[in-house]
Amino acid sequence: MSTLALLDRIRRDWAQRAPEVDPAPMLTFITFSRAHALLGDAVRSTAARADLTSGTRDLLFTLYRSAPPEGLPASEVAALLAVSPATVTGSADRLEARGLLTRTLDPQDRRSWRLALTDAGRALVQAHLPEHLAFEEQLLAALTPEERRSFEGLLRKLIAHAEAQGLA
Repeated sequence: MSTLALLDRIRRDWAQRAPEVDPAPMLTFITFSRAHALLGDAVRSTAARADLTSGTRDLLFTLYRSAPPEGLPASEVAALLAVSPATVTGSADRLEARGLLTRTLDPQDRRSWRLALTDAGRALVQAHLPEHLAFEEQLLAALTPEERRSFEGLLRKLIAHAEAQGLA
């Protein structure tokens, strides 16, 4: 059964089981969750074609996008990726072993590491990025550019609301 058919079934089941209940908030979250899982799995799959995991790919992309030549503190990388410092450490270990990034003590804080791309890491990002972006473009092709901007705006509004409520 398709995801949309399952979502329709959930809606019908609620209407039959508890017609006095408005499950709209739950249905919105279920729909969002299913879309996130489906699209997220698809996006994660592109990393394997570059011999990466989604986590190591995202770390490389983050350093490529955000790091100056001397790199970024690992804690800042973790914040940019919205993952734990331990997750960054594990990914950095794998990428360093492959010669794709370097790790040096941060001169500003000797308890912290700075992560930076090597030339090989930069080359891998430059080779993989067009394929990754083309795949994401394909996934978003059902939406017009205006719909994408609106969708992103709505998600940002939800994020701001959640953070204002102290939920994030």
